[in-house]
Amino acid sequence: MVSVDGELEVKPTVARPRRGGTRIGAASVRTESPAALVRRARKINRVLAETYPDAHCELDFESPFQLIVAVVLSAQCTDVRVNLTTPALFARYPTADEMAVADPVELEELIRPTGFYRNKAKSLLGLSVAVRDRFGGEVPGTLEELVGLPGVGRKTANVVLGNAFGVPGITVDTHFGRLARRFGWTEEEDPVKVEHIVGALFPKQEWTLLSHRMIFHGRRVCHSRRPACGACPVAALCPSRTIGETDPLKAETLLRPASAREAAQLAAARKAAS
Repeated sequence: MVSVDGELEVKPTVARPRRGGTRIGAASVRTESPAALVRRARKINRVLAETYPDAHCELDFESPFQLIVAVVLSAQCTDVRVNLTTPALFARYPTADEMAVADPVELEELIRPTGFYRNKAKSLLGLSVAVRDRFGGEVPGTLEELVGLPGVGRKTANVVLGNAFGVPGITVDTHFGRLARRFGWTEEEDPVKVEHIVGALFPKQEWTLLSHRMIFHGRRVCHSRRPACGACPVAALCPSRTIGETDPLKAETLLRPASAREAAQLAAARKAAS
């Protein structure tokens, strides 16, 4: 165990090589000391902060209730699609009190574009009733209370805490987990274990923005199947830097928009150039 700059003590769990490209290059980090792991992880975070200065939650919301609803709808759905769906939904049911008494069929129709609308409608009704009856219609602001709501797990709770309440939280989605393992920060697959291990590497106040930066980087560069390693700003710090396309010119062609805003800007630029 070691303390770095007065922050949390951490004992690193480093990645082991794995076929298929998820874990590789661990030999270079197996001998890494706990202090060295913390320094490398924090340097990666600093580079990502410079690369994605506008990293943020891309779900549109005006209240904690709207955010928790949007997160439920985002399961197996893009943030863009959710944002196209929620204006009409929130115009009809702006609060937990109103959504708790919603007609299930009408609710299903409003959220149909997000997919799995029947299951999501049931989740939203149960969630709204619990918020109304147990918390007076206001979404609670603690992890323990949030995960006690129907259909709310740690990932959803941390999104709400970090972005609606300003309470630091790590959101371990598929992008975050994949990058954490490739960076050699952990070999764990379980999201809760990843959350705790990675959280110990960083100051608490960095957790929420770290989550956004990791998600943006996973979307833009560190793809699941073919990462653009040759165009990666943190390649020099990454033990998995050879699992994808390493040629810089070829890697550039693999880059994707990190956000809806960037996608819109690229589309506009292409239209103007055509």
